[in-house]
Amino acid sequence: MMNPFDDNYFMKRALQEAELAFEKGEVPVGAVIVVDNKIIAKTHNLTETLTDVTAHAEMQAITAAANYLGGKYLHGCTLYVTLEPCQMCAGALYWSQISKVVYGAKDEKRGCAAMGAGLHPKTRLVGGVMEDEASGLLKRFFIEKRNLN
Repeated sequence: MMNPFDDNYFMKRALQEAELAFEKGEVPVGAVIVVDNKIIAKTHNLTETLTDVTAHAEMQAITAAANYLGGKYLHGCTLYVTLEPCQMCAGALYWSQISKVVYGAKDEKRGCAAMGAGLHPKTRLVGGVMEDEASGLLKRFFIEKRNLN
């Protein structure tokens, strides 16, 4: 029997979070953290809402998942995020020792790969899951933002 919970299923949930960010005028990045096919954190960018440059979706998700688990390490967890993590988020993910990071759209300028920011050696990185949907949402956001200014 096929497992209904795959990378696309959880990335769709992260995209729903990104849509919520879009509606709030936030850069539309969403994230979910999963353990044993259960979502334990679902978040989106809140940098404008909280006037906090560190309030990226990944940072919010790490905090929520650690609180849920009652510990700082995210062993056995997978982060699904609609945009490749930046250097700051990669550092936090490194320290959390998360097992896997799956992202949608690549960030050529500020992504962890472009910035040379590494994840924990035991963390698996998978990119390009539902990339068209994730990058399309970001493009639409910035086109609308430019047209308003």
